Amino acid sequence: MAMKAKPVDTHTNGLDEAAAGRAAACLFRGMSDPSRVAILRHLLLGEHNVAELTAHLGLAQSTVSKHLACLRDCGLVDSRPAGRASVFSLTHPEAVLKVFAAAEELLAATGDAVVLCPNYGEGTA
Repeated sequence: MAMKAKPVDTHTNGLDEAAAGRAAACLFRGMSDPSRVAILRHLLLGEHNVAELTAHLGLAQSTVSKHLACLRDCGLVDSRPAGRASVFSLTHPEAVLKVFAAAEELLAATGDAVVLCPNYGEGTA
């Protein structure tokens, strides 16, 4: 008797749905800090060094460096040496732009629900 092949979920390109969900959650956690989102948005304009990002965002140099390290560990940014500094850029700018566009569309559709969410909204710690 022939064995039936396990159906492939075309929505996840054949990946284990649970693993795909965990990977997406990791991505969203990597992008969950407003400072990291601001850094990603600014890097959509082009590459910048830490001093430029610090001046633009109004954050401490150590804070920007910490967030850049997180984004680099997540594979979202890369750096290259430029003199005594490092210049940071997005590894996949088109994909990041698509994520932000999709987020804006979803936020528009849900209105204030996300901001008012008792678990993850602005009033939570």
